[in-house]
Amino acid sequence: MKILMICLGNICRSPLAEGILQHKANELGLDWTVDSAGTSAYHAGELPDQRSIQVARQHDLDITYQHSRQIVTSDLSNFDIIYVMDSSNYQNVLKLCKTAAQKEKVRLIMNEVEPVRNINVPDPYWGDNGFENVYQMLDKACDQVIKRYQ
Repeated sequence: MKILMICLGNICRSPLAEGILQHKANELGLDWTVDSAGTSAYHAGELPDQRSIQVARQHDLDITYQHSRQIVTSDLSNFDIIYVMDSSNYQNVLKLCKTAAQKEKVRLIMNEVEPVRNINVPDPYWGDNGFENVYQMLDKACDQVIKRYQ
């Protein structure tokens, strides 16, 4: 299974989602590849935001091996599922899709927890208090992803 996590800049939410899901898959011995990207190239090549790194560390995860990148069209073919963090990311990724099969791969990650509610994972970039909340939301969603596809 190959899963891609997407947010805007690929430094806050999607690196956490990547780290959480890859860790859970590894613990279960699943042969999964989890990656992340952004819909923008604002932070291309950068490490995750220090606040994401810090909250990951508080939960015994190391995400410092990750570097931000922008989604490319080949990702739409190379990944089995593409999880986006919010409706804006969803629309931006759908615009890149060339086929119905590619569009079917794109999903809001929180719909794994509460189907069809279309809940957004809030972007914590502009505040310091949201990173733990984002971690908790993504941890629950990743548990559901594991249950669904294990």
